[in-house]
Amino acid sequence: MSIGGTPKAWRFVTNHTQVLLCIARDPEARLRDVAETVGITERAAQRIVADLVEAGYVTRVRVGRRNSYQIDRERRMRHPSQVEHEVGELLDLLRLEDRPGQLE
Repeated sequence: MSIGGTPKAWRFVTNHTQVLLCIARDPEARLRDVAETVGITERAAQRIVADLVEAGYVTRVRVGRRNSYQIDRERRMRHPSQVEHEVGELLDLLRLEDRPGQLE
């Protein structure tokens, strides 16, 4: 239902997942570009990447003055309903295996 004629905003995929997808597509993406793609601030993208790194889903590697990221595709999903599934399955479900920059 909408309030005052404006549809209630919600999304199927969280910003954390959107950031993870951006990293999977381009492991050397700048957080400024990730933020723009997801539609969030650069600071929000930094916080999300920090969450993903802290939880072990992403590893940050310094390459010169830039960062490169690796996704642990075997890391289990966090929600109790999906805990038996690996994050790589989610990436595969969203067909990232057909896109350039896919991590193995």
